[in-house]
Amino acid sequence: MNFLAHVYLSGNDEQLKIGNFIADSVKGKRYLQFPVAVQKGIILHRAIDFYTDTHPVVKKSTHRLFKKYGHYNSVIVDILYDHFLAANWNSYSSVELEIYIGEFYKLLQKNFELLPERVQNFLPYMIRDNWLLNYSSIEGIGKILYQMDSRTKGKSKMHLAVDELKTYYSEFGEEFYYFFGDLKKYSNQKLLELKK
Repeated sequence: MNFLAHVYLSGNDEQLKIGNFIADSVKGKRYLQFPVAVQKGIILHRAIDFYTDTHPVVKKSTHRLFKKYGHYNSVIVDILYDHFLAANWNSYSSVELEIYIGEFYKLLQKNFELLPERVQNFLPYMIRDNWLLNYSSIEGIGKILYQMDSRTKGKSKMHLAVDELKTYYSEFGEEFYYFFGDLKKYSNQKLLELKK
C-alpha cells in the first residue's frame, strides 16, 4: 500500500501515524532510535507491506502489469490502490478527505525534527503539490506515476500505467475492495497486539 492507506490504517494515534508514514525511510534496526509509539508505527508498516505482498488478490493485480512493467508492477499497484481508497474515501471515513489530509500535513510539520532526512527533503513538495489529494483523480494518479517514472530516469515507464488504470478500472477497483477489507481486519488486529 502507499502513503494514504498506511496513514489511514494507523488509526487515531498520531505518533503511530508518523511511524507508519516514515517507515520506508527507516532501514533495519534504526527504528529503535525513535519514540516507542513511532516504533510501533514502523512495525505496523512492515507488517502491512508483508501482508500486501503475499495476498492472492494483490498478486492478481500485479500479474496484470508484470509483462509491461516487470518488478515495478507492485509499486504501481500500491499507487493504484491508494487511488481507490481516496476516490471512495467517504466509504471508509466520516472525515472529509481534504480535511483529513490537511490535518496529517500539519502533524508532519509539527513533528518535522522527528522525520528522517529523506522525508524532510520531500515533504515540502508533497504538501505543495498535495500528493495525497491527487490520489483521488485519474489525472492526479497520472502525475504521481510520472514523478515516480522520473525517479527511475524513465526506466520503469510507470507513467504509462495510467492507461492500464483506465482500461481495467473496474477490475482493479474490485480487487482493491476485496483486498482492503481483509487488510483492515489484519491491521486492526496488529494494532491491538502493538498496543498491549
